[in-house]
Amino acid sequence: MALNGQPQESNDFNQQGIQYRQQNPQMQASPQAQYTPQAPYPGQTQYAPQGQYAPQGQYAPQGQYAPQAQYGQTIYAQPPAMPMPQPQSTPPMNSRAAASLRRAENISMSRAYGEMAVGLLVTAAVAYLTAVSGLLYAFIMATGMWGWIGLSVAQVLFAVFLGTRIMTMKTTTARVMFYLYAALMGFTLSSIFVAYSLPSILLTLVICAGFFFVLSMLGLTTRKNLMGMGSILLVALIFLIVVQVALMFLTPSNTALRIVAGIGIVLFAGLTIYDAQQTKRIFAAYQNQGTEVIKKVSILCALNLYLDFVNLFLYILDMVGNSD
Repeated sequence: MALNGQPQESNDFNQQGIQYRQQNPQMQASPQAQYTPQAPYPGQTQYAPQGQYAPQGQYAPQGQYAPQAQYGQTIYAQPPAMPMPQPQSTPPMNSRAAASLRRAENISMSRAYGEMAVGLLVTAAVAYLTAVSGLLYAFIMATGMWGWIGLSVAQVLFAVFLGTRIMTMKTTTARVMFYLYAALMGFTLSSIFVAYSLPSILLTLVICAGFFFVLSMLGLTTRKNLMGMGSILLVALIFLIVVQVALMFLTPSNTALRIVAGIGIVLFAGLTIYDAQQTKRIFAAYQNQGTEVIKKVSILCALNLYLDFVNLFLYILDMVGNSD
């Protein structure tokens, strides 16, 4: 018969279960086991309790290495990072090399202007001796006008030959040829002692020397690139030569001659500035080519500067010189 609506067999089963638990108290339900956090293994990441955020990772201080994770193996300790040494205030090698290069360029420039000065002294000495000895008068009387024209053409060809062949010659040969050209120039310039007074020639020489010095310094110190002036100056020089050749067959007035002289002064002033800067650039390009090459370059640059000085002197003399 059922009690409380349950079958008899179910009540009997429950009664048996209660008696069994009373006889075996160890089978009573124990409270839920509490898990205590276990100590982490060496190097094992320890997680925060559930429901909490783990603290953000702390980075090692800058310049030091963070400790390695320990997985129960031997740790090879690393020394703390040493700060990088700061550069010292001593001048770097490239600065010293640049200073040495500038010093070598200055020496080469001095050599070029020295060669030019010696060439001018040779020209002045030959011109004066030719004039006072009467050698020029004897030459003109023996050869006439054609001899003078032939001498002028030979002088131009000699200059072209030197300008194109100096770098292929030996240094001694190039220097001797340059001085021979300076002597030939002196022979042709001896005619100025016939056309102009000696005080006028000396005054013009002083003026030209000072003007040439200023122009050279301007060309050596300016930072403006004058390479573009080369073609313009060349065209102007050709034009001036054509005009002078035409005037040889005409009877120009003094005004026309002074205008041509003024154009010549302006032109060769520009050429002096241009050649001075080019001399500096050429030495910079050939600086590592050896001593012999530098000497040849010095002679070549001296030839260009020499021609600038001589032509500038002649045009200034035409402008301000007084005839006897």
